[in-house]
Amino acid sequence: MIFFVMVVLTPVYVLFVTSFKGAGDASPVRAWNLPEIWVLDNWIGAWNALAPSIGRSFMIVIPSAIISAFLGSLNGFVLSLWRFPGANVVFTLILFGMFIPYQAVMIPLLEIMLGAGIPSGVPSLILLHVIYGIPITTLIFRNYYMTVPHELIEAGRVDGAGMLRTYWSIILPISLPSFVVVLIWQFTNAWNDFLFAVFFSSSQNGPVTLALNNLANGALLQDYGISMAGALLASLPPLIVYILLGKYFVGGLMSGSVKG
Repeated sequence: MIFFVMVVLTPVYVLFVTSFKGAGDASPVRAWNLPEIWVLDNWIGAWNALAPSIGRSFMIVIPSAIISAFLGSLNGFVLSLWRFPGANVVFTLILFGMFIPYQAVMIPLLEIMLGAGIPSGVPSLILLHVIYGIPITTLIFRNYYMTVPHELIEAGRVDGAGMLRTYWSIILPISLPSFVVVLIWQFTNAWNDFLFAVFFSSSQNGPVTLALNNLANGALLQDYGISMAGALLASLPPLIVYILLGKYFVGGLMSGSVKG
């Protein structure tokens, strides 16, 4: 385990030390060396370049994660506890969305989005992340709800609760573990997305991943220090989310793994 941790953290070390090196000190030859003089200019420059796109990323990932989680919860409830004829077929068709490579549908998807007149940038990316997040969110919630005793649903029906009332008053209050898992998953996927950003946004209205790519390739002379600082800056939000909610993420995954 120590060996694998060292393998994973080695690039992080290079990123970190290079982000504090001056222009003359940051080079591939001296990548492993500590900075001769620790400077903050790279971080200041990276923040000035990425701050607007970081704000747009939050505008994209927060509603995308919340909406896709809520829709996945509704789908999981209907497909597991409020079953209907053909529920297994519908569930299988929903899961097909997880196995279709994004690259294979990007051109027709672009034509559909342009034909629908949906503005590029934040609106398009929110819609896409919600749609493509539904299969995995449905799967997670369905697996979790399958462990819920069916007697709870029957008790709600006896008391006169319909489908929506049962979901809102009985199922939703016990869904926190799965919501934590899904929100972390969707937040991370949407934040790290680059393919959708390239096709459906630009440097003026796109997320931080697109701005980071432009920052790394936009200069005639490669500025390693500011590129490394930008990479670390862009990775901080999902890292903070995992640090704060990591134990809930694991607990939420395990809560739907054992039927009881």
